[in-house]
Amino acid sequence: MRKLKFLCLAAALLSAGFFFGNASVPAEAATAKYYIGGMTAGFMLSAGGAEVIGLSEVVSEDGLHHPAEDAGICIGDTIVAVDGIRVKTISELNDALERSGGRQVSVTLQRKGETATVKVCPVKDKKSSRYKIGVLIRDTLAGIGTVTYVDSKSYRFGALGHAVCDDDHNLLTISDPQMYRCSVVGVTKGKRGKAGELRGLFLNDTVIGRAESVGDTGLYGTFSEDYDFSHCELVEAAPLAEATIGKAVIYSTVDGVYPQKYDIDIVKVDANNRDNKNFVIKVTDSRLIEETGGIVQGMSGSPILQNGKLIGAVTHVFLNDPTRGYGIGIEQMIGD
Repeated sequence: MRKLKFLCLAAALLSAGFFFGNASVPAEAATAKYYIGGMTAGFMLSAGGAEVIGLSEVVSEDGLHHPAEDAGICIGDTIVAVDGIRVKTISELNDALERSGGRQVSVTLQRKGETATVKVCPVKDKKSSRYKIGVLIRDTLAGIGTVTYVDSKSYRFGALGHAVCDDDHNLLTISDPQMYRCSVVGVTKGKRGKAGELRGLFLNDTVIGRAESVGDTGLYGTFSEDYDFSHCELVEAAPLAEATIGKAVIYSTVDGVYPQKYDIDIVKVDANNRDNKNFVIKVTDSRLIEETGGIVQGMSGSPILQNGKLIGAVTHVFLNDPTRGYGIGIEQMIGD
């Protein structure tokens, strides 16, 4: 097992202005049956380049050098190109530095949403005889999210309910298609002004599916047919037109590997919203509030059910009130 680094659940402040319309579940989904999710899953995403997570010295035959630091490269920068050639992985960066033969190269960086270019002179490392610039790099990110549904016939699944982005709001892509079961081992409770988070571990010996695409409405792929669905309810999906203000439930895993059902209220419905914010929900279940403070990072994708039907998934938390958040209508996820 390995420790898990969480991708952030997008945090939002309550905004005004709701409009009502007529939305519908796709025709092929109207009679389909879906296993209710709520279980956590771990996946690997590309960092979009070679992300700098540390700076180091390079020991050459003539002493110590700090090429990256001297060039102004900072922790948090992402190296996206060398001499105009795209760099996405650690291996591609190493190859580009080797091609330099020690000559000065132009390194293109992404920094806080801006692009910058710096000049760096790679130095030949005494021990490895490879050219280096003195950076510690990662090219993938490990994330956790909640599975929303699994189609009972095709085993196609949807999770998260919102886009997966880096700190600069760039959409991330899949690095490793294997999706692992996760065990939630702790919770940092949410509080006003600061989102909480689930703490978990990848169970590397348990592959539960294959991640195939990431979009604006979540993560999609195919679940393993060998997965034990005996703990999952089988339900129909319902359009937003059937959603009403009032009581509903969500399924989330905040301890271990099995989801629990928690009570919520649907406060508002906005069928016309295309920003993954079709519902405003409020957690009313005292158990969940006690355990997490409300909605926390890692719970995105938790399925929302009303009147025994799947109507959506949790997507956002309000920073000023962690018991409240947004949800996406299920037709937006099933339709993607």
